[in-house]
Amino acid sequence: MRVLIVDDHPLFAEGLRNLLTERGIDVVGLAQDGHEALTRARALRPDVVLMDVQMPRLDGVEATRALKAVFPELTVLMLTQAADDDHLFAAIAAGASGYVLKSEPTDTFLRLLEGAHRGEVAVSATLAGRLLREFARLDAVKPDGTADAPLTDRQREVLRLVADGLLYKQVAARIGVSERAVKYHMGEILARLHVHDRAEAVAHARRLGLIP
Repeated sequence: MRVLIVDDHPLFAEGLRNLLTERGIDVVGLAQDGHEALTRARALRPDVVLMDVQMPRLDGVEATRALKAVFPELTVLMLTQAADDDHLFAAIAAGASGYVLKSEPTDTFLRLLEGAHRGEVAVSATLAGRLLREFARLDAVKPDGTADAPLTDRQREVLRLVADGLLYKQVAARIGVSERAVKYHMGEILARLHVHDRAEAVAHARRLGLIP
């Protein structure tokens, strides 16, 4: 297994490289942000990229999306300090093969890494339930866009604020999330309601009684 480590904390990255090397895993290189990850992946052709989520210049989610567009067979395993639903769902949607907490015990982390390399979805146990609930909600949406609960409470809140004329940046400030998270929620809203833009989403949600 050839691994590229992408993390903007050199001490963590070096420690992880040492750990993997001791276990016989070939660490082909390190990168400190998403832009460098793209360059190094093209040059080194790793089998697996261990990708930090929050980094300067280009974060892990956007870097994953860019990498998968160029190397669709590449395995990207996200590493994160905190369990954040917005980043979790965005990373999986971007093509990540898994999402692992940095606080995992070594043996658990290595097991998840090996599983991701084999093509399995590798997710920390504390996060797996959240993914299953999200997939269950997505499966509940019918072809006509209706469902018992087609939108989550957060998505309805985002759509209501967008319907009120707020920009994504203003919505983000109002509900206390990043602008990227708002854009992700809007993408999910369009998919769940089977519409193409914000105006259609607002109109359809009002017809369904989801927003005033």
